[in-house]
Amino acid sequence: MVPDTLARDLARNWKAVLVRGVLAILFGLVFLFAPLESLGILVLVLAAFAIVDGVMALVAGVRSSSPSRNQMILEGVLGIVAGFIAFLWPGLALITALYLIAGWAVVTGIIQIVQAIKVREEIDNEWWLVLGGAASVVFGVLIALQPVLGILTVGFLIGIYALIFGIAIVLLALKLRDHEGQPTRAVAAS
Repeated sequence: MVPDTLARDLARNWKAVLVRGVLAILFGLVFLFAPLESLGILVLVLAAFAIVDGVMALVAGVRSSSPSRNQMILEGVLGIVAGFIAFLWPGLALITALYLIAGWAVVTGIIQIVQAIKVREEIDNEWWLVLGGAASVVFGVLIALQPVLGILTVGFLIGIYALIFGIAIVLLALKLRDHEGQPTRAVAAS
């Protein structure tokens, strides 16, 4: 059960919840209608974060007297370099991330298939593991062969997620609005 104070606070602040839901819907629509551009902007935001995080790690490493000082400095330098590379070539950063995902899918799929073969005498229905592994391999190969389609798919998935999340939050806000000012038991019970 949700604590009474949380239910009361949510009902009292239903407008903030509504704004959050509307922003998520707008975010989702932007990703659905302009997935490549949206992912490009997302890469730039992540690049900025990598640079700032790298600078902070570098400063901490330089100021540190810890035995792991060199690792912190290396982490900082790598973060700064990765951030600048992503800023200079956001498309390259996006494609690289996509190929990493494709490689991961192929490798994990192969591992699952091998595991299924090894355990086929110990468990029944090992073909489910083979099927899952095969799906991973196919997914990874398709993304590697069609990277632009893979990027669009990722953009659409982010958009669909944000849209569904936003609609759910807006519906919650409208329900909370109906209970604004009511006793907390009524809010929690509905």
